[in-house]
Amino acid sequence: MLSDRALLVAAGGGIGDTLLAGVVAHALKSRYARVEALVLPAHRAIAEHDPAIDRVHVLASPVPTAEDLRGLGFAAAVVTWATFTTALVPALAQIPVRVGQARRLYSPLFTKRVTVRSELGDHTTHWTQILLDYARAIGCDDPVARPAFVPADADRAAAAALLQTRGIAGPFALLHPSRGLSAERARWPAAGFIALARTLLERDATPLLVTGTAADAPVAGAIAQGAGAISIAGATSIGTYAALAERAAYVVAMDSGPMHVAAAAGAPTVGIFALQSDEPDRWAPLGPRTAVVRAVYPCPPGHRKETCPDFACVRHLDVIAIAAALDGLLAPLTEPEPI
Repeated sequence: MLSDRALLVAAGGGIGDTLLAGVVAHALKSRYARVEALVLPAHRAIAEHDPAIDRVHVLASPVPTAEDLRGLGFAAAVVTWATFTTALVPALAQIPVRVGQARRLYSPLFTKRVTVRSELGDHTTHWTQILLDYARAIGCDDPVARPAFVPADADRAAAAALLQTRGIAGPFALLHPSRGLSAERARWPAAGFIALARTLLERDATPLLVTGTAADAPVAGAIAQGAGAISIAGATSIGTYAALAERAAYVVAMDSGPMHVAAAAGAPTVGIFALQSDEPDRWAPLGPRTAVVRAVYPCPPGHRKETCPDFACVRHLDVIAIAAALDGLLAPLTEPEPI
């Protein structure tokens, strides 16, 4: 029987982490009549576009945030991104049931503690299932386990206006070439994506929009100029981006938050996992039509996305494999119906 309200605390990481944590909100809906979320200020729009979340709170300093939450009558809080601050807030807010990560110095602040599966050697289970372990600790689950991002009418209007200003009236596709790590932008190669963009344009002969933040604009512009595509980096909010993805023929994206948003908005989405250290089984995009392209470039064992010195794997993207993944993803949509 539905009763009370619950709080999802997903205040950390990138936009993809907050989006994927939405599956916990959907799980909590199986037991609680109202589910609210506490997120970082920069991620507010992600939570506001999830229909399972009834209200969004923004994390400030711990004591004022806890005071704001204390009188709202939460029966339970689930903390999917645990730090000392995010563990402390539900405790200070006097929420009686508090679920969070085990094996940490702050874990005693939780009333129910969950060991993350990766600490037990699991590196293939999708992250949404790992997050749902927190909800399962209080008898909640989400059998669909698929993140949701629903563009608002204003997002769709902004997307339509952007397409009109770019002279696009028919089909188009999106290419998201970045991963959102600010430290990598100065050394992020454009060459591999120029080759990919050219292949996609030759494949479909439809406009290709290169997306990204304002900080991504130099790379997106170089790719667009080199391939004959159109850069819209810095021209969209995350809601407008999702509305574009919703009506796009397809989205090809690096492993990133926007990759997850596109898939959650329902776009046919190919996720590129270029580094050998990437974990596509764990971080694959989830949506009605998705595919992944796994790493083939022989990265040195120590290379990670946060510290890679040259991103040679991106310079040498496997364009053939990406095109093949896209063909496989779209084939059921293009095959003629049997007579």
